[in-house]
Amino acid sequence: MSVKLVLLKSGEQVVSDVKELVSEDKVYGLIFDRPLKVMTDTGIYLAEEGLHNPDKLSVRLESWIALSADKQMVVPKDWIVTYVEPVKELLEMYGECTDGDSDAYQVSFTEE
Repeated sequence: MSVKLVLLKSGEQVVSDVKELVSEDKVYGLIFDRPLKVMTDTGIYLAEEGLHNPDKLSVRLESWIALSADKQMVVPKDWIVTYVEPVKELLEMYGECTDGDSDAYQVSFTEE
């Protein structure tokens, strides 16, 4: 498997170990292993002197389907716009979040 940054038809960006789902030499979709949704914020805001646009991009990773017990998910081919190699920093973030340890990928939440 290899880690890819995937753009979905919904506009979501997901980083995951990706494997093609193939049958009789035809690709039917992708299998995501431990997918995380990529959330970005450019930090653009309105100030008295006009729009302020810092040069930095804030990135955070969130569970793609937060309440799923599954670590692998199949995505049909028609939902994939494209997939690319992630930049080094995103690859490192993904590695830190998944850590190769099955317990590191746990989602915790509080019920009210």
